[in-house]
Amino acid sequence: MFRSRPQPTPPAPGQESVWDYPRPPRLERARQRIEIVLGGVRIADTDQAFRVLETSHPPSYYLPREAFVPGVLSPAPGRSVCEWKGPATYWTLAAGGRVAEAAGWSYEAPTPAFVPMTGFVAVYAGPMDECRVGGEVVTPQPGGFYGGWITSTVVGPFKGGPGSMGW
Repeated sequence: MFRSRPQPTPPAPGQESVWDYPRPPRLERARQRIEIVLGGVRIADTDQAFRVLETSHPPSYYLPREAFVPGVLSPAPGRSVCEWKGPATYWTLAAGGRVAEAAGWSYEAPTPAFVPMTGFVAVYAGPMDECRVGGEVVTPQPGGFYGGWITSTVVGPFKGGPGSMGW
């Protein structure tokens, strides 16, 4: 069912509205340190990530593979195709006795606009112990399909929750 665009929350100083993000999405370097914890183990830590900004979505963060502790990532079954970024490859993450099946994804042969993030891995925040952007613990984007990370610096409403399919 198509629903009209919701009323955006006005951003306060220092905040961004996801309704000001472009479509098609934009790739840019993240300016903050990105950390991921699973099973009580810090499995990734970098200040070399990218973020993808798309209308109505909180940013998705893509980390270089070398930011992950060796052995954390293993190939997972499944494939999908993003109309903007191309075919996705999925990853299972394991550490500290916890396994998060297909909780990460990457673009190994992305479309030209996203070539700089080739092989970088994004992670669903929900299955992790915690994900941090600039030291702030993120909230996962609503819904089970999208992988954006919500921080205090972005305002919505965010696609992914009930009734947002047509946004």
